Amino acid sequence: MLYTVTQRVLSPIARVIWRPVIEGRENVPLSGPVILASNHLSFIDSMVIPLVAPRRVLFLAKAEYFTGTGVRGAINRWLFTSLGSIPVERDDTRTAQASLDAALGVLRQGEAFGIYPEGTRSRDGRLYRGRTGVARLSVAAGVPIVPVGMLGTEKVQPIGQLMPSAS
Repeated sequence: MLYTVTQRVLSPIARVIWRPVIEGRENVPLSGPVILASNHLSFIDSMVIPLVAPRRVLFLAKAEYFTGTGVRGAINRWLFTSLGSIPVERDDTRTAQASLDAALGVLRQGEAFGIYPEGTRSRDGRLYRGRTGVARLSVAAGVPIVPVGMLGTEKVQPIGQLMPSAS
């Protein structure tokens, strides 16, 4: 429920401030499991996709976003929880497998799962070689992959910038 409330409140605000152009939204199935595989330019990507997608999209997020302290920690916890993010530890290869297992659980529940095949944000805007986890996940779950291309989010919130820009 928190996801729906957040999406209904933040989505119109985001559309007014940043005026996103969305093409191919009709390619995202409205129900059933699906993987949305996107390039990754900015921290805000994991918020933009759920705000513009025609359905709930869940992402993995660093566990640190859920364990921070103080006001910033509380805001991060609320935001990532309300967007349906799944906390994962990123310390070693075992946690990478645990992340894929968590994603598989999301897909088996019939949800949409968002993932960045490159594994991290692009520092220079170029698209780098993806990792095999997306394909393995698709095969294991028997679900389609819908490619997503993000453009311009690195200008809205450049790497290292705490808050998104309003222009």
